[in-house]
Amino acid sequence: MQRDDLIDLNAFAAVAEERNFTRAAARLGTSQSALSHTLRRLETRLGVRLLTRTTRNVAPTEAGERLLATLRPALDAIDGELASISALRDKPAGTVRINTGAHAAETILWPAMERILPAYPDIKVELVLDQGLSDIVEGRFDAGVRLGEHLGKDMIAVRISPEMRMAVVASPAYLAAHGAPRTPHDLTEHACINLRLATRGDLYAWEFEKDGRALRVRVDGPLIFNETKLALRAAEAGFGLTCTLDQQVEDSVRAGRLARVLADWQPPFAGYHLYYPSRRQLSPALAVLVEALRYRG
Repeated sequence: MQRDDLIDLNAFAAVAEERNFTRAAARLGTSQSALSHTLRRLETRLGVRLLTRTTRNVAPTEAGERLLATLRPALDAIDGELASISALRDKPAGTVRINTGAHAAETILWPAMERILPAYPDIKVELVLDQGLSDIVEGRFDAGVRLGEHLGKDMIAVRISPEMRMAVVASPAYLAAHGAPRTPHDLTEHACINLRLATRGDLYAWEFEKDGRALRVRVDGPLIFNETKLALRAAEAGFGLTCTLDQQVEDSVRAGRLARVLADWQPPFAGYHLYYPSRRQLSPALAVLVEALRYRG
């Protein structure tokens, strides 16, 4: 294989995965025109079209899909070997890309980064906030952070938080005016503030469990958000009940702005985990972060 072959194949993989020349060029640190020229050169050399281009989309052809399926494991293996070579350096170095939700980033990841990065000036961390449970392999992330119940298959998972609970909360004024629900079934008689899930686009069904009995309740109310902070502000303003992670309402409950209900219906569950593909060798930089984040409570 010639040197240019590897460059061209890596460029093709970037465009096929990003499905966008602008994003692929940014990922590779090159220009769109240079990248387009590289792809045309590769297609000419192979004698087959690898990409279908329209004004809005770029997608692999059948031949392109076959080539990408072969390339990705090989390119991942090369990345892994390059990472292992960096272990020979005196200090861990390189960029670690982590896909995470906002709550985990604010409460767990950033405090750890703030503590350890001054000791490792050659490590760079990119946190990509994403509520959509993106595929970290497809997105070319080194690791992701998810609740334990949402971990993908064939992943190594490291626990980075204690167990967590959900919390149904409302303002004291709302509860004084409308009463508190005694069971999850009572929620159908209340104004509830909904959360639209980024993963599927539908509304979150509130989850409960008691004495081995699990319930999922579809609620209704005047407001729908796709972001938790606004839902909590609406609850504090008295617009209804909302359901979110207990850790996200602790301050408001302590301050008396919100009150919990149905607490006996919400047992603890597995908290946040950092996870990464089992087939990918752990880079020295990611190893530092794993140890810094590992939950030891």
